[in-house]
Amino acid sequence: MTPTTTLPWTESLRTGDARMDDTHREFTDQLNQILGTPQNEQMPLYRAFLDHTVEHFAQEERWMLATGFSADNCHASHHATILETMRAVIEHYEQGDTEIITRLAEALAEWFPGHAATMDAGLAQHLHNVGFDSVTETLADPSRVQSVTMSGCGSVSCS
Repeated sequence: MTPTTTLPWTESLRTGDARMDDTHREFTDQLNQILGTPQNEQMPLYRAFLDHTVEHFAQEERWMLATGFSADNCHASHHATILETMRAVIEHYEQGDTEIITRLAEALAEWFPGHAATMDAGLAQHLHNVGFDSVTETLADPSRVQSVTMSGCGSVSCS
């Protein structure tokens, strides 16, 4: 099976936050591994990818909450929509739609660069601006953050 779409790691996917970028690289590596695997062998890789994505999104959402985003911000809403779709894929696959993992992986390969370049890059810039260390998940000066001040996504593309 030759994947029709892949997501190579490129400089354009970098957000400016090393920990976020490491997580994103893992995301793209796992996504490409799924796309390079025969459909009848994808489910174990897909389950691991889903687990990784749950933690990936939870990590960013912890950072958002720690730096002044409201819990119901649009960036987190995008994450929730993606996870809901990813979870639904398992049931469809188990009911016999063995092409669905590939279709979703291809869709994620198309979606992710835009998400990384807007919402995630915006979040990375925000983290930098408020002095948040994503490795230790701490703020150098907590007084620089006003709690629950942002409902957006950390990007100018989000209304």
